Amino acid sequence: MTWDEWLAERAAVRAERGVERADPVVRDDSMIDLASNDYLGLARDARVIAAAVAATERYGASAAASRLVTGTLPVHRELERALVDLTEQPAALAFSTGYAANLGAVSALAGRGAHILLDAHAHASLHDAARMSRSSYDVFPHNDPAELDRRLSELGGVRVLIAVESIYSVLGDAAPLSELYAVCRAHHALLLVDEAHGIGVAGAGRGLVHALGLAGSRDLVVTATLSKSLGAQGGAVLGSPALRTHLVNTARSFIFDTGLAPAAAGAASEAAHIVAADPGLASRVHDRAAIIADRCGISPAAGAVQSLPMRGPLDAVAAREELQGMGILVGCFRPPSVPDGVSRLRITARADLPLDVVESAAARVHSVAERFEEVSQ
Repeated sequence: MTWDEWLAERAAVRAERGVERADPVVRDDSMIDLASNDYLGLARDARVIAAAVAATERYGASAAASRLVTGTLPVHRELERALVDLTEQPAALAFSTGYAANLGAVSALAGRGAHILLDAHAHASLHDAARMSRSSYDVFPHNDPAELDRRLSELGGVRVLIAVESIYSVLGDAAPLSELYAVCRAHHALLLVDEAHGIGVAGAGRGLVHALGLAGSRDLVVTATLSKSLGAQGGAVLGSPALRTHLVNTARSFIFDTGLAPAAAGAASEAAHIVAADPGLASRVHDRAAIIADRCGISPAAGAVQSLPMRGPLDAVAAREELQGMGILVGCFRPPSVPDGVSRLRITARADLPLDVVESAAARVHSVAERFEEVSQ
């Protein structure tokens, strides 16, 4: 079989399963955006944009080198201080993406002789990081501290890294972090918490780790993205100063990558200051999430993303496209991205959308989804 034939075969399989993806340009100012990850509306906030412009004018369009050569700029230090102030973690290290932050943290903290346990619903970047870490790894049932305790009891004497999310984007549920952390401490395991969907939304915007009083705790590491609530791009790992030093020396996705672009660093730094100063932003997300959930007949999720189950991937895609034709953008969860195999419409509550707009759009989402359900019956 030639490579062209193989590619055609794989495309045919995706089409048959209803999981073919594409990258069309769909967003413009006329659309109601209930699909993006800009939970707080800061990506287009004048203050955030001005900070990005100022950083570009001061430092240029690129960091121009690895952080370990000449790529660390004052704007990176400013960003890391802003993230420390927001989360109240002792230290922070900025990466070029949230994906790179997870890859760097897991690979640098695990390695030969260690074992990794992932929550079954953990993000793909954590699974990829585990595969690349040269560690043995497996998963434990979603949000199950008792089973984690049992697994760790079986791994006595082994250095273990546990990786979870604070808020899961597909089901929208929050992790029982206090219970998970207690289990990890009892077994001297390290808990890594990905706050991608927690920062800006949970705990008055400071994240679920902070809300539960776990900020700065021993044997706890936080990773985060700058591309969701902070409206920019990039990622970060937060923890002790010793952890930061270790990552600078061992995290390959930091060492061998060009530093975060100045515009993104400046924008994210300003956004972090805004979130820290205005806890009402997170409340506005939850107000809109409650409206979406009520109009769609589902239980409100802990985060910004609300999931409306659909019969199958083809129906989910068709409903999304019909809504797009009505001027409403929603996302689409479908296999293999969903941990339970259930296709869903992904509806994002955004703090900057007027309440009446959210209510009207959510009602139309429900109407379209309900019609597909009636057809299936």
